[in-house]
Amino acid sequence: MGRRRRTGDFIHTRRTRMTPSNSKAYALIVDDEADIRELIEITLARMSIDTKAVATLAQAKTAFENEPFDLCLTDMRLPDGEGIDLVAFIAERRPHCPVAVITAYGNAESAVASLKAGAFDFVSKPLDVAGLRALVGQALKLAGLDHDAPPHPSLDASPRLIGRTAEMLRLRETISKLSRSQAPVYVSGESGTGKELVARMIHAEGPRMGAAFVPVNCGAIPSELMESEFFGYVRGAFTGAMRDTPGLFARADGGTLFLDEVADLPLTMQVKLLRAIQERAIRPVGANVETAVDVRVICATHCDLTAEVARGRFREDLYYRLNVIEVHVPPLRERTADIPALTDRILEGLTRKLRLRQVPRLAPRALEALQHYSFPGNIRELENILERAVTLSDNAVIERRYLRLSSPLSEATAESSPAPAPAEAPDENGTGRPGPASSTPTPDTSADLESQLEALERERIQAALEACHYNKTQAAKHLGITFRALRYRLAKLGMN
Repeated sequence: MGRRRRTGDFIHTRRTRMTPSNSKAYALIVDDEADIRELIEITLARMSIDTKAVATLAQAKTAFENEPFDLCLTDMRLPDGEGIDLVAFIAERRPHCPVAVITAYGNAESAVASLKAGAFDFVSKPLDVAGLRALVGQALKLAGLDHDAPPHPSLDASPRLIGRTAEMLRLRETISKLSRSQAPVYVSGESGTGKELVARMIHAEGPRMGAAFVPVNCGAIPSELMESEFFGYVRGAFTGAMRDTPGLFARADGGTLFLDEVADLPLTMQVKLLRAIQERAIRPVGANVETAVDVRVICATHCDLTAEVARGRFREDLYYRLNVIEVHVPPLRERTADIPALTDRILEGLTRKLRLRQVPRLAPRALEALQHYSFPGNIRELENILERAVTLSDNAVIERRYLRLSSPLSEATAESSPAPAPAEAPDENGTGRPGPASSTPTPDTSADLESQLEALERERIQAALEACHYNKTQAAKHLGITFRALRYRLAKLGMN
């Protein structure tokens, strides 16, 4: 670091920019407490980061307009303004520069406000050096200045949303913005819309892309095991605990923890989850000390969380901590123009999965039927419909009758179109071959008993999934079996 001199009530660090090939990162530090500025300067110097420290909002704005900073750390409370004002100032002029806000201990409201304003992340006073180093490390990855970071995955390896409708273009733009933040994200949308895919894209496009993405279905964990599943346990914590075992938070350390169906968490677990998120620390079951964790939390549910809060089934403080930024995934019926592209991608995947000789394609009337279908199960239902149709179809062209659409067409179509005759379904050439008389397929008389039972089991599970809008937890209850039993059967039947 360059030679330092004190001017007035703030520290100024002189430095010379090097060539791009070997240049150091350059950070702006904004805090009116001299000891805090010096602590941050020392910490960043040990990370080979050059710094400039100022004490006021006005000084920070002047410095930022005149020098090429790579990141900024600012206190929330400044003598002449708020740190949020500086966040907005930088976001407007240089949106790719990460800004972290320093907040008072326990001031969750200020932290949430700064994240909503566009801050990359926040750190609480008194400053924890290890936490500060982790935060700055993530900021360097985001700014592309961490030479130890893994290369960005190729487009082919990254999860991608399919579709070119206005809704999907807006969703991609939102994902791109969210990936540059560390703020908790709440992904809302109906079952089967692709909420986990959105979470994976936010992770894959951000600075945590080289670390773990850990998804968990909150409704699939027995309540008595939740604490040990989330926070892990130490040897001897309970009968059968033969060794230290990390939980979900520890496995996601440095990466992203995706809480699917977060509304299914019991209230007792919600309290513990809130503390872990706020304190950025966990205490494994049986442990005497807490362990710091660096985890970005993304959650999702098909429920209306606001209504759950009003009913007293979801904690309001946890809701506001998780719902810093909300992104909504539209249902498939609102973007039917994307169905051709989606079906092409799904059929290509089924060709690899089923080892088909050629990629199946939909007959024109089959594609038209899909575009007028309401899709209560969204993309997940489309995948199941196409897999079933590919299995039933005799050739590479899938005709409409093989789709076996089990719920009504969209309301507009249903009002203007006559109901199809159930007993006969003409093929694409208009030859009136008999169609299925009911929604249950007639088993092949040449098949053995085992294959017939498998076909019947598949139909029962499919019907339960569709009735429950593809919520596996509810479908298991509908079938009268446990979630684990349903998951086993889905894997066994290749229905995942």
